[in-house]
Amino acid sequence: MRSLAVLLSLLAGPALATGLQIEVAGEANGTITIDLLDDVAPKHVAQIAALAADGAYDGVVFHRVIDGFMAQTGDVEFGDSTDAGFSMRMAGRGGSDLPDLPAEFSKVPYDRGVVGMARSQNPNSANSQFFIMFAPGYFLNGQYTVVGRVTDGMQVVDAIKRGEGPNGSVIGTPDMMKKVTVTD
Repeated sequence: MRSLAVLLSLLAGPALATGLQIEVAGEANGTITIDLLDDVAPKHVAQIAALAADGAYDGVVFHRVIDGFMAQTGDVEFGDSTDAGFSMRMAGRGGSDLPDLPAEFSKVPYDRGVVGMARSQNPNSANSQFFIMFAPGYFLNGQYTVVGRVTDGMQVVDAIKRGEGPNGSVIGTPDMMKKVTVTD
C-alpha cells in the first residue's frame, strides 16, 4: 500500500503541506480541517502528510474514542475498514511501513482541538497514529508530540462515535476517515 515514493518524499525534505482535510463518515459526517505545525514537529508532519498524500489514511477507522478526552485514528496497517481482512480487534495495534519517529516535544499545550501523535511507552515510537483532543489534557504536555490543531469542523470531531470502557475501544461499526487530503 505505501510505496517507495512515500519514503523518498520523506527523505527529500520538509513537507510542503500546511494542513489536512479529513472527510469523516459514520455517526459523524462532515469535514475536519487541521493546520499542521511543521515548525513544531517537522518530521512528524512530513510523515503524516506523506501517508495522507499516498492515500494510506483513506478508510481508516477511529478505533479508540474516550468521551471527554480524545479520538484516536491512523492505524494504516490494521485500521483500514476497506481492507478485506479488517477486524476491529486488530485496529490500533499497527502503524505504517515507514520508520518510527524520534519525539519532537514542544511547549504547545494540549488544548481542545489539538492533534497529537499516539505512541507506545517509548517516546520515540510514534509512526502513523494520531489523536484529536475533545477537551484540554495538559497532563500530555511535553509527553506526546503535537502535530496540529483543528481549525474547522470541531462539531464533526465532537460527533465521532464513542468507545466503551476506560480504554475507549469502539464496539460495532466505527466512524472512519473516508478521505484525507493534504492542503497547501
